[in-house]
Amino acid sequence: MDLGEHTILITGGASGIGLALAARFLRAGSRVIVCGRREEKLREAAAAHPGLITHRADVATAAGRRTLCDWVMQAYPALDVLVNNAGIQRRFQLTAPTDWDDVREELAINLEAPLHLSLMLLPQLMRQPRPAIVNITSGLSFAPLTAAPVYSATKAALHSLTLSLRHQLSHTPVSVVEVIPPAVNTDLGGAGLHTFGAPLDEFADAVFARLGAGDVEIAYGGAAQSSRASRAELDAIFNRMNATIH
Repeated sequence: MDLGEHTILITGGASGIGLALAARFLRAGSRVIVCGRREEKLREAAAAHPGLITHRADVATAAGRRTLCDWVMQAYPALDVLVNNAGIQRRFQLTAPTDWDDVREELAINLEAPLHLSLMLLPQLMRQPRPAIVNITSGLSFAPLTAAPVYSATKAALHSLTLSLRHQLSHTPVSVVEVIPPAVNTDLGGAGLHTFGAPLDEFADAVFARLGAGDVEIAYGGAAQSSRASRAELDAIFNRMNATIH
């Protein structure tokens, strides 16, 4: 994948992995649009990265996704890369009282949004010479963290969807890329929960290099092991990861 001279939309791009990738695309010479729900984070991102385009959008709702797509296609008709990065992770016990609206929001942001945005933007992408869809999944796609049951399930579904999308688009100009992170030191799931994870810049540098090399499946760190593990190896990873969770 060429890294410069694209027009790129990154969902959830005001912080974490999304912003780290946005900064690198921007330095490579691409026009980069990041969207998110938090105005404060969007302002901070724009101030830290001159030239970055920010837009407030809520991809948790179908109406919000339609509004985003209508805006970006009108304002940036050269859009040729969609990075489905937005995601939330909630840790809870399935046996405890749970607000269904919270569960539904996690499903919507992590799975409905990348599918819906891809479907709406595909006609636009197909008109471009070097288009791509980049889905950010997780090492938990292969061995779930039971403390984050919905997050793990949505990432497994997005991994499956990415394979189907790549196969269906194999005879079109659209490249479909999957980035498979391990735990990365970001605020996903809440401040401090991922301080044990891979350093964000180290992870983003490795991913960006492999994007430039044309890889379509980019797994990093422990996620690389999970993504290629046998069933026996996945069972061992699952048991080790969830040993203290009941």
